[in-house]
Amino acid sequence: MLALIAGTGDLPAALVARLPERPLICAMRGFEPSMSPDVTFRMEHLGSFLADLKNRGVTQICMAGAVRRPQIDPAQIDAATMPLVPKVQAALTQGDDGALRIIIAILEEHGFKVMAAHDVAHDLLPRAGVLTKKGPAAGHTVDAFTGEACVVEMGLSDTGQACVVRDGAIILREDANGTDAMLEKLCAPNDRKSMPGDPLQWGIEATAAAAKEVRRWLAGHPERAENAEGGILFKAPKPEQDWRADLPLIGPRTAMLAAEAGLDGIVVEAGGVMVLDLSAVRRILDAQDMFLWVRPRGGA
Repeated sequence: MLALIAGTGDLPAALVARLPERPLICAMRGFEPSMSPDVTFRMEHLGSFLADLKNRGVTQICMAGAVRRPQIDPAQIDAATMPLVPKVQAALTQGDDGALRIIIAILEEHGFKVMAAHDVAHDLLPRAGVLTKKGPAAGHTVDAFTGEACVVEMGLSDTGQACVVRDGAIILREDANGTDAMLEKLCAPNDRKSMPGDPLQWGIEATAAAAKEVRRWLAGHPERAENAEGGILFKAPKPEQDWRADLPLIGPRTAMLAAEAGLDGIVVEAGGVMVLDLSAVRRILDAQDMFLWVRPRGGA
């Protein structure tokens, strides 16, 4: 039996939609997904939560969605969780990858097999190559190498998984707020043509909600903090990252924000970045004459 520890964002629901049977949906209190969870838990009750999963017959666990580091109330720690306190404390002092490695180790020590999201839903990893009508120019190849080196550097400090590159220079690096938040810093109304399929006018269901959110954001942010026009978004896993949790992800909203930031395209590492609703992402990028390049690591 599979348990999905679901955080916020669109990924948990996408996984459930792809599974032949509904998993046991679990959520940490304060970070509930869009779906109604079957079980909620506090980090202070982690030991009891894992014992409950065992009693329910759970043998596999998949973690998907965004979760912030919780504030721990020592007075709420129960007896079953007390032996785990040193490891939980260690996890909370690590970067994202270090923390997830410790949590994965705790799950495995309790007899669970930890499944990656892309093992549950293989189609979330797109094939390598250029998946849009337009492809990258020669300068974008240089930018991709620069972006790859930047993600390696960030990975050494266990920080971000994405950056914006233009003309071989790093414009912005992802921080704990994520890729979309990084792109929002670059967004402002620009002179891209308005057409059927324009990021602010799509009527398709897959992007309508995101379009409204972008319009609301743009209303209060009339100027770009940086000029990234003509650059790329580069996204890849951290070096030596455990791919069973926190594998990078892009989706329609990422594509919309990249368009509003004036970028020429998006480059993601082949086999290392999931794409939610690939068909919608391609429609968005094609409509704005942008590209999606699923690039092998180290590849030209």
